[in-house]
Amino acid sequence: MKPYQTVPIRDCGEPLVSIPRDRFAAIDPHPYQALGAPYGPRSPFFVRRGILDRLERARAALQSERPGWTFQIFDALRPVAVQKFMVEYTLGELAAERDLDPAGLSDVDRAALLAEVQVFWAIPSLDPATPPPHSTGSAIDLTLATPDGQPVDMGSPIDEISQRSYPDHFADSETESASTFQARRALLRRVLVAAGFAQHANEWWHFSYGDQMWAWATGQTEARYGRAPEAG
Repeated sequence: MKPYQTVPIRDCGEPLVSIPRDRFAAIDPHPYQALGAPYGPRSPFFVRRGILDRLERARAALQSERPGWTFQIFDALRPVAVQKFMVEYTLGELAAERDLDPAGLSDVDRAALLAEVQVFWAIPSLDPATPPPHSTGSAIDLTLATPDGQPVDMGSPIDEISQRSYPDHFADSETESASTFQARRALLRRVLVAAGFAQHANEWWHFSYGDQMWAWATGQTEARYGRAPEAG
């Protein structure tokens, strides 16, 4: 169990809504669907209504600093089955990088690799008291995008299992490129936090509002969103 999963949930009952493509860029094809993740008929680009309201607010703040810029949505609503699929996929990729056979891992090797994966990926729990953040419809993975909808280079790709994914990884580097990456990450964080979101401690791209992670990070006594029925 992760520390934030001890926070109680009182779901406010807000519905899921589609993220409008005319105001937000979206990665296409969706990377997890392309891998065969079991989404079913529901599009990944859904969030709770209150999350979309806050995204709109953050987008307006972004455009006041960078006219024409927007957010490219990488992932939003993620069923628990997809979470499980991606945890196993990521574990397999990490094993292959270490020249280990993903299908023949020892218990010790699997446990060690899983510990690395879970620095970034939430446990795919079906327990309603401990939902993965994306299954609540209140967590979103996103990056900055230029007026033509192209993603901005943030110094590392989304979902990379390395310290480069940490939000302030480039803060102490004095190279010009590192300073650029850190400034862009700071801009992303600034406009989203100002809209009420909290950032994942280990992922520059992950923000949420109202879930257990947000409640734990901001000192709230309870979370506003539990697992969405469509993400069971």
